Amino acid sequence: MSIKIYIPRETTSASLGAELIAKAIDTEARYRNLEIELVRNGSRGACFLEPLIEVETDNGRVGYGPITLEDVPDLFDADFLHGGQHSKALGDVNELPWFKNQERLTFARCGIIEATSVPAYESLGGFVGLKNALAKDSDGIIAEMTDSGLRGRGGAAFPTAIKWRTVADCVADQKYIVCNADEGDSGTFADRLIMEGDPLSLIEGMTIAGLAVGADTGYVYLRSEYPLTQRILNEAIENAKAAGFLGVNIQGSGKNFHLEVFMGAGAYICGEETSLLESLEGKRGQIRFKPPLPAIEGLFGKPTVVNNVITLASVPVILEKGGKHYANYGQGRSLGTMPFQLGGNIKEGGLIEKAFGLTLRNLIEDFGAGTHSGRPLRAVQVGGPLGAYFPESLLDTQLDYEEFAKAGGMLGHGGVVVFDDSVDMAKQARFSMEFCAVESCGKCTPCRIGSVRGMEVIDKIVEAADETERETQHIILKDLCDTMESASLCAMGGLTPIPVMSAVKNFSADFNKGEH
Repeated sequence: MSIKIYIPRETTSASLGAELIAKAIDTEARYRNLEIELVRNGSRGACFLEPLIEVETDNGRVGYGPITLEDVPDLFDADFLHGGQHSKALGDVNELPWFKNQERLTFARCGIIEATSVPAYESLGGFVGLKNALAKDSDGIIAEMTDSGLRGRGGAAFPTAIKWRTVADCVADQKYIVCNADEGDSGTFADRLIMEGDPLSLIEGMTIAGLAVGADTGYVYLRSEYPLTQRILNEAIENAKAAGFLGVNIQGSGKNFHLEVFMGAGAYICGEETSLLESLEGKRGQIRFKPPLPAIEGLFGKPTVVNNVITLASVPVILEKGGKHYANYGQGRSLGTMPFQLGGNIKEGGLIEKAFGLTLRNLIEDFGAGTHSGRPLRAVQVGGPLGAYFPESLLDTQLDYEEFAKAGGMLGHGGVVVFDDSVDMAKQARFSMEFCAVESCGKCTPCRIGSVRGMEVIDKIVEAADETERETQHIILKDLCDTMESASLCAMGGLTPIPVMSAVKNFSADFNKGEH
């Protein structure tokens, strides 16, 4: 009987040599006349352990990592096929505190199963939610979503059920489900991990959304920098079709849902839903005026649900176990779980799925094990390039939409980037303006011109010859940020002041060149 060896087939591991390692293990096993079965799973999210290899043994799945090509012969010599001891042996992966202390609902299967296998997906509850949805009408499905309290995990945190209800109530000859998979925020990789490790959950979630609102067509708008994700998604789509869970007459229900992957054009602004729709229609990715809302006039002028990957991938577990089960996690109005992505200057970075309510300190110290450099932590940016910079004194802020907003930040897509005490926060503030200038679609003046002027003003603050000149430029910067926040057409320009002004507020010394 062959022994199963799990080797991730995803971008992080691939960048660290996973494909060569998989071939080397196969070759070594053949040379030693050992029967093995290579299973290409996704990543469990512990980036600091990748490539993480797991072996199915009588004592559970024993892990080894991070593995290099040079480790392969030694692994065989150590009898790793039976959980043998090795310098990189981790024991039962499920018992590692890093995984054991998480609450995995959306990512329950990610890294556990062969990524695109329908039987493997079904063995751990896959498509139960879809079957339950097929037995309900539109109102029944949306009622479960309402009970769950799920809010958009792409950053806006808008209640998913309200968006679905709006589209469901529209009368139209065609409706669409659009998945925003243009994951462009710095420090974020949750969308990619779920699409590469458990793509069928996204497919199932989009299909359920289609049943809920009366849409029979869906598109995944995928970031152009994700070619491996594209291949895995398309493979999963074909497998779902072959198994009768996608396409025409789903599971004999008479309901249809067709799904296609559309590759983006590499523009950050296309992560904004109306710009994404413009791009999907073959136009230049520029912001649309709202109203009308995409839920009423979206893709090709038809009612459209636009949700991000994690939102849609969270739907199957809600329909499988019920909305109230999902709502048991979290607190206040922030219900369920959130996949926090821990990166930057961090010792043990990766994806941590937890119920809302833990603190930044919990995340960074308990899971991240502090800075990679070993130097003191100085700043943390949460929510991507448009998120606030928090000092160490705010690390006890709870990771909750409302609590974070009270502290002057936003959770956004859940990306957390850590900086040690060597960071220059004036340069980080300038980068925020520069990022906006480069990525702006150019449609509105506050964003297009304000970001360029912002870089110039920050330069003047840092280079000011005296305190009076510095104070004058600070006033100009504040006025400029107020204008961008209130007059920009979308969040690109409207939120850029958040990281800038948080850096000024919390790290004022860095803006005084004489004190550097």
